[in-house]
Amino acid sequence: MSTLKGKTLFITGASRGIGLAIGLRAARDGANVVIAAKTIEAHPKLPGTIFTAAKEIEDSGGKALPLQVDIRNEEQIHLAVQKTIETFGGIDILVNNASAISLTDTLSTPMKRYDLMHQINTRGTFASSQACLPHLKKAQNPHILNLSPPLNMDPRWFGPHVAYTMAKYGMSMCVLGMAEEFKSIGIAVNALWPRTAIATAAVKNLLGGDDSIRGCRTPEIMADAAHVILTRPSKEFTGKFAIDEEVLSSVGVNNFDKYAVVPGAELIQDFFI
Repeated sequence: MSTLKGKTLFITGASRGIGLAIGLRAARDGANVVIAAKTIEAHPKLPGTIFTAAKEIEDSGGKALPLQVDIRNEEQIHLAVQKTIETFGGIDILVNNASAISLTDTLSTPMKRYDLMHQINTRGTFASSQACLPHLKKAQNPHILNLSPPLNMDPRWFGPHVAYTMAKYGMSMCVLGMAEEFKSIGIAVNALWPRTAIATAAVKNLLGGDDSIRGCRTPEIMADAAHVILTRPSKEFTGKFAIDEEVLSSVGVNNFDKYAVVPGAELIQDFFI
């Protein structure tokens, strides 16, 4: 299978960035894309809403369902899943993309920020997976894809920002555990992470403006890699901590120049790699 035509993807945090890019790639196949995100009014530093994302997806050939969802709220997740079933009849793929970041040390991390990261990253991933599970069980080629890094116990990834690392690794631990748990029922659970920094609005704000993303790649590299994973047989490809470049290389793509924000610029390696 090399297409997502007719498949229904439930993507958290899909109003912009990598989540939207994955949705747009699926839409080009003719997929149904549920945009489960919070933003209904554009923010000056974070452009894009669930409604602008829906228009882009429909303009790209897919069907869109924009739903305002705060994945910290279990009830909102379940209502969104119910609306998805009413609209599209099922869920084939869950993409746990929603995430919060704060690259702060222990004394510089207010507990409010700590809670936000863990509620969105780890708890939100677990809760969304739990809510979608009964419907994924009925799908022909069910996948869960978490946008989270490979588990690496090197202290250098913990020391500078332990709270953030714990929250992201929580998503990765969901991959490790759920892949094993769901193996017997044929639901694939995998992680995808970029080799280099990706030019999203959040990254631009974090790094400090337009000049800071010169060494980044566009979200499309992650979308193309996700497409490769999500079209693989779920019973044969699960429990993997995939890197975008490696996934694309496995299908013969070895030139990544088209993904560069600034062709020829020195690339910024991403965290945890």
